[in-house]
Amino acid sequence: MGKTVVSAIVVEALEADYWKPVQAGELYHTDRHSVENLISNSRSRMHEHSYALQTPMSPHAAADIDGIHIDISEIKEPQTKNHLVIEGAGGLLVPLNEKETILDLIKDDYKVIVVSRHYLGSINHTLLTLSELRRKGLKVSGIFFNGEEHPSTENIIKKIGCVEEIGRIDQETKIDKTVIERYAGLFKKRLEAL
Repeated sequence: MGKTVVSAIVVEALEADYWKPVQAGELYHTDRHSVENLISNSRSRMHEHSYALQTPMSPHAAADIDGIHIDISEIKEPQTKNHLVIEGAGGLLVPLNEKETILDLIKDDYKVIVVSRHYLGSINHTLLTLSELRRKGLKVSGIFFNGEEHPSTENIIKKIGCVEEIGRIDQETKIDKTVIERYAGLFKKRLEAL
């Protein structure tokens, strides 16, 4: 739930709207529901998914099981005058169909925030993510680290990846509105400056 928790923090800090274009699985309690239940402000709106798929798998596979084809031309950003936080599904190269990935949904003017969780291989995964974003000419606004602190891992990602840290989310025993509000307050100024 790393990306969803960070999404909730950014939504709360900016009183932004939230949208996850493609949800695969857990339709009774989607990431949209999670964000809605974690924020406290009354300004944010939660926008409907373009695709809500039954199976918790890669979107291309879940869509195949549901007997549909994900057409990215049908994924239309919701109209809002507010900031809009858009959460991806899995990583950048998670396939939506036989040709397109999550990366193909990211527009040139988006402010991209990367979330990195610590595990064996996370340095490589995070650096590849940063590299692929830049290869496509996209601007990386910053990174959130999620989980137990690992200074050597975080420092090497920032140095080699040439990325600014927005903040870190500790390994919390419980994630609730109070925790989200605390982090939103901590990172509000940095997020507003992006």
